[in-house]
Amino acid sequence: MDVALSDPSLKEGSKANFPAMRILSGIKPSGEIHFGNYLGMLKPMIESQSRGELLCFIANLHGLTSVMGGAQMAAWTRQMAIDILALGMDPERSVFWIQSDVAEVTELAWYLSNFTPVGLLERCHAYKDAVAHGKSPNHGLFAYPVLMAADIVGFGVNKVPVGKDQKQHVEVARDLVDSFNSRYGEIFVKPDPEIDSDVATVQGLDGQKMSKSYGNTVGIFAEPSEVKKKIMAIATDSTPLEEPKDPEANPVFAWYKQVAYFEPYRKRREDISQDKDGLRSILAKGAERARAILAPTLDQVRHVVGIRWHELV
Repeated sequence: MDVALSDPSLKEGSKANFPAMRILSGIKPSGEIHFGNYLGMLKPMIESQSRGELLCFIANLHGLTSVMGGAQMAAWTRQMAIDILALGMDPERSVFWIQSDVAEVTELAWYLSNFTPVGLLERCHAYKDAVAHGKSPNHGLFAYPVLMAADIVGFGVNKVPVGKDQKQHVEVARDLVDSFNSRYGEIFVKPDPEIDSDVATVQGLDGQKMSKSYGNTVGIFAEPSEVKKKIMAIATDSTPLEEPKDPEANPVFAWYKQVAYFEPYRKRREDISQDKDGLRSILAKGAERARAILAPTLDQVRHVVGIRWHELV
């Protein structure tokens, strides 16, 4: 259900007419999707379309904190959109867009910045980790939680599925909702983090947790020959070749089960890749729907903080 566009009759301190359950997922474009990404985050996200209104965006503005190459960012953004659609994102049922295509969220982030204590940001994990490792963090990394808060509260989100390492960012959003609402009335919905404790750690090719930093990943859309080569290189137990092996204890069999059913997704992905105009249309419509959802709340914020000055004089 889409929220109607801005209504001049909206009164100070009244929340927009949001649906009962709205779920938000943001995904940074970071190159090839591997099975750890898919099983840990993407598959549950796709399945959440059946239990509420899903809002999903490719977080390319957030991605700028780590990806500095313009051509790479553009390519990864497009590829991530294609992959998510191929995996089952339904742009008719859900709202799916590129973060930067709804630039109004950055305006909202600025308003929220004025309610964000510096000490709160200094306690955030990403900033602390960067400092602890001797890095010189930029303002983008420092203010990252404020932009994330704008992504969440601007769209009236009830539930934000996150990993344990991202829970703090939802807590920051909750703090900012309290601070802003205490000043101006019930403008924002207070979001809840949703952590799936049943998500298993996906084992990489070397037995460690699957991670790009370990170089042990298997891309879900990698070429079949590459996948086969990687899987065949996995070390198995010392059971002699002539003796039967326990499939449940055999990592090669476990990986075969993961990759064997992906062929229909591969075909859909190829079709989407070939239809460039269709992809642009899907993302443009998604951005339009997202903007329509954000507009009433942003108009309320502009009004209560006095930016819409012509209404007051």
